Amino acid sequence: MSLRVRMRQALPGAMRARDKAAVSALRATLAALDNAEAVPVDEAGVRGLVLEQSPVGAGATEVARRELSECEVVEIVRAEAAERTAAAAGLTAPAHADRAARLHAEADVLFRLLDGRGTP
Repeated sequence: MSLRVRMRQALPGAMRARDKAAVSALRATLAALDNAEAVPVDEAGVRGLVLEQSPVGAGATEVARRELSECEVVEIVRAEAAERTAAAAGLTAPAHADRAARLHAEADVLFRLLDGRGTP
């Protein structure tokens, strides 16, 4: 089973368990995966068509999204976990201890999924 599927399956369970760290990590990482699949936009901010050449009708604005390989998905999830770990390491003040603990918990959720230890 792919990592993305395991993440999508883990999300409802985390929501039922009211596990805020898992819900936050899973939602943010799934959003990062969705963003990575977005179609690139050129420098002008358009997808290469002028208004006169643009398609018309139902579904005309739909564009095929990129498909990420499992390896790319793993790399994005690993980067999300590393980002949380680095951010937590940067929060050294005692006033930020709660935030650092939450970031560590979110990173742990993602690392567990990467290790294949099932759902968080």
